[in-house]
Amino acid sequence: MRGRKWFLTIALLLHLPLFVYPIVRLGDWLDLPGWLTLLVLLPLVPSQYLSRFVLTNKKAIGAGLYRTFASFWLGLSPVLLMTLLLFEVFVAGGVLAEHEAALMVISTSMMTALVGVLAAMIPRVRRVQLIASQLSMPVRFVQISDVHIGSRSSSFLESIVYRIIQHQPDFVCITGDLVDARDLSETQLRSLRALPMPVYYTTGNHERYEDLESILERLDRLGVNVMRNAAMDFSDEIQILGIDDADRPTQVREQLNGLEVDPNRYSILLYHRPVGLEDAAAAGVDLMVSGHTHNGQIFPFRILVRWMFKYMKGLYQHGRAHLYVSQGTGTWGPVMRIGTRSEITLFELSPELAGEERRAILTVPR
Repeated sequence: MRGRKWFLTIALLLHLPLFVYPIVRLGDWLDLPGWLTLLVLLPLVPSQYLSRFVLTNKKAIGAGLYRTFASFWLGLSPVLLMTLLLFEVFVAGGVLAEHEAALMVISTSMMTALVGVLAAMIPRVRRVQLIASQLSMPVRFVQISDVHIGSRSSSFLESIVYRIIQHQPDFVCITGDLVDARDLSETQLRSLRALPMPVYYTTGNHERYEDLESILERLDRLGVNVMRNAAMDFSDEIQILGIDDADRPTQVREQLNGLEVDPNRYSILLYHRPVGLEDAAAAGVDLMVSGHTHNGQIFPFRILVRWMFKYMKGLYQHGRAHLYVSQGTGTWGPVMRIGTRSEITLFELSPELAGEERRAILTVPR
């Protein structure tokens, strides 16, 4: 919890210049009176603090609307700033008048944000094909990650469940951050019960921030296999392992020491954050599936995420082990993605063909 507060505090300090400068500058270009510029700033400047600390668990409609407004502004602000800086050059060079430039900055930023909302609302299905020599016949499974019910609605989860059923996988893996709100009811998660195949879940950092034990109890009642530093056999040929999310970079190694990875089965490790691939490979894991990074979700935050994580998105390999990092099925904060795309990942595992070298192919999304 302390780490989360430090992260949010730093984020708030960094965002304050983003919120103030664009509004003041656009107000100047549009010749707005000072009182009107101040009136615009008043709900924007404290929006992240109020929404994430003061109103975070408030159920009132007004509080929910303000949190939605604050999240949208958080996503829009870096787009607005970068667009403004670009048009500063045009204004300085005499290419555009200030009033004209201000209108173009606002319209361009809003159009970009709306495209970003669509990218967040409609996840694409990414197909990942892997050779699995332990299998006697093909197996298909779906990974969803970082759905963030609480920030996102139960109807969004329903739409994800519907799309999963359409692809008829053999099982489903949920790699953490399914929930990011306290006191979420079982009714808000009940669409998971509609999945006719086994569902395996492992915790993420956001469940730890909320009422973790209650969340796990609800998922268990809905028929979800909650994997807490445990191993289960999906079949005689596939083993599923799940490890609790932790801030320690050694979590994968420490927990795998207490689990028995079956060398005769194709082993799939569920761990929320993309850390520990080398340890998973050393333990004999074939495939590790993770999320957490969101691929930065909104540019330019991708630069910060890239600095923090060696494995950010897509397919990686270390020895015989593979790691796939999902960009996330949902979003945290703004329901917006710029330079990234929400995804549902469909894995297609096939037996190795005679005489063919072991290979992995990441195919074009469909």
